[in-house]
Amino acid sequence: QVQLVESGGGLVQAGGSLRLSCAASGSFFNINTMAWYRQAPGKQRELVASITSGGGTKYADSSVKGRFTISRDNAKNAVYLQMTSLEPEDTAVYYCHAEIVVRSQGQLFTYSYWGSGTQVTVSS
Repeated sequence: QVQLVESGGGLVQAGGSLRLSCAASGSFFNINTMAWYRQAPGKQRELVASITSGGGTKYADSSVKGRFTISRDNAKNAVYLQMTSLEPEDTAVYYCHAEIVVRSQGQLFTYSYWGSGTQVTVSS
């Protein structure tokens, strides 16, 4: 069974930094795009940043570009989100997402997986 497990959330003062980690475990063939989403109270879940298996990155919002950096370690099946200059508006539950290729009965299938989320709280 494939699982994504996040870590690294917590409480930090405005202007501080946090590094989120997410690792995939289980039996699978490959991992395509990995991403971080966040959901603030009363708001919809939104994409923060994504990274392809080749290292190509996209940042969904100009408010995080320059402050957040997404990276991955394919050997560890892991994705990271380095967050700096944190603002109270960054407070949310952060979710890891991955498109994971699984082999079943000789065929390859791509499934969407989510982690359970990690809370990031930025105090003013």
